[in-house]
Amino acid sequence: MSAEAQVRERTEETPELRRHVGRIGLLFASVGSIIGSGWLFGAMNASQAAGPASVISWALGGVMILLIGLCYAELGTMFPLSGGVVRFPHIAFGSFASFVTGWITWVACMSVAPIEVEGALQYATKYAPFTEKHTVADGSSVHTLTGLGLTFAVVAMAVFVVINYVGIKWFARVNNALVWWKLAIILVVIVSFLFTQFHGENFTSQGFKPAGWHGVFTAIATSGIVFSYLGFRQGIELAGETDNPRRNVPLAVVGSVLLTALIYVLLQVAFIGALAPDNIAKGWSNVNFTDDFGPLAAVASILGLSWLAVLLYIDAIVSPADTGLIYITVTSRISYAMAKNGNAPEVLGRTSSRGVPLVSMLLSFVVGLVLFLPFPSWQQLVGFITSATVLSFGSGPLVLAAMRRQIPHQERPFRLPGGHVIPFLGFWSSNMIVYWTGWETNLKLFLAVLIGFGLLAVTNLVHRSRGDSHRWDWKAGSWYVPWLLGLALFSWMSDYGGGKGWLHFGSALPVMLVFSAAVYALAYSVRLDTPTVEGYIEESRREAEIEEKQLSGAH
Repeated sequence: MSAEAQVRERTEETPELRRHVGRIGLLFASVGSIIGSGWLFGAMNASQAAGPASVISWALGGVMILLIGLCYAELGTMFPLSGGVVRFPHIAFGSFASFVTGWITWVACMSVAPIEVEGALQYATKYAPFTEKHTVADGSSVHTLTGLGLTFAVVAMAVFVVINYVGIKWFARVNNALVWWKLAIILVVIVSFLFTQFHGENFTSQGFKPAGWHGVFTAIATSGIVFSYLGFRQGIELAGETDNPRRNVPLAVVGSVLLTALIYVLLQVAFIGALAPDNIAKGWSNVNFTDDFGPLAAVASILGLSWLAVLLYIDAIVSPADTGLIYITVTSRISYAMAKNGNAPEVLGRTSSRGVPLVSMLLSFVVGLVLFLPFPSWQQLVGFITSATVLSFGSGPLVLAAMRRQIPHQERPFRLPGGHVIPFLGFWSSNMIVYWTGWETNLKLFLAVLIGFGLLAVTNLVHRSRGDSHRWDWKAGSWYVPWLLGLALFSWMSDYGGGKGWLHFGSALPVMLVFSAAVYALAYSVRLDTPTVEGYIEESRREAEIEEKQLSGAH
């Protein structure tokens, strides 16, 4: 019996097996992925970039991510497929678009485990010299890994792979408990800071917006703010496994972002108020104190809350480990899915006797280690991940717009109101976040994208040498080229992070608005025809069924 027939038989006999994630479970999957290492550093980094106006940065960052997430809420309920972020562009725009989206998504996801390791080791510097403080080109301070830190980073990444190989099912069972732990620690920090010491004058003594709006938007992209929201995608990735997608997926996406946005804003307020006036006497950009490798723990110690500092040092291992483990799995599944679509080497699509894509997982491990070299600190890697992840999400609003024209009669359990308004605002938001990240970071991202196009050329040659009739749908995905080139050009021209300084805050907003509208219109006009889309829909459903069987280890 074929694998496809076996899946169909099993699904008909026990259709409830794949529908085991309930409303709270899906919400907690998103919340658990959102809360990683970001909150441990974001409050201080945002304060240094924007001062008290960092409160606005957290709120605006949440709104921008929510605009993007709402597009995926409609797509995720319309097609509750695992790995939807990569599958949706394939359905609407074909193989070329799905290859580029898959590559960028893979680059973004495989960066998460390394940054979580770096975050944990930075806090652990209290006990051993895992990191040391350096001043980088823009004058900011970062904590880079030492030789000892790199050694432990390699060991930690290896542990992630081993746990995923032999015990990830056990780990998944305790994830809800870990989410409760994360929420409890954040709430304890907020309440403790607010009621132990609160200096209201900190919000005005150096000016509410000491770096102006430029600082507010820089903080959104580079301080860990957007990074701290990116886990909302888990509500989409698990859409195929929830018992009521119509209700649960929008709740998971919207609920997780709103819940964490409220928590993050309160944490930022508590952090600013807890600082002694002496800490900000030299300006917000120079906020500094002993043991600032663990800023929240350092503030807790200053306030005399040694017990809270201990909890924070424990959480600096628990929270990053939870998120890092999740993303080792996510990354290996993406390369596995790309192999199954013919967009990556076949070996990446092979699974072990445990149903684990081991080669894909080992590849994630090796590439993750390589990332420690150009990005040896949490602060240096966070902008790269933010830009790459938002870039991978940017195709979602375009897919949604195209599908409303391609398959208007497709059942939509959750329909986003307002026509093109929210999809366009979501696409514009993604472009602005990439722009604010700065040229110094984006240069590395676009070099990674170029590597992806090189791999695409090799993949195409392999298909031709074998006589495969692999369909690439070049025209339907052609909007990707001017989109990526335009983002690179405007980032290079910007006054953010090493750009030329030709585009400033006031001029960039309308320029990026017109650019976003042009790409949006181009993608809408070159979309695939309806019969092709319907064929890809059926193909994606079959692939999803087979993939879930193989990755679950069922035989």
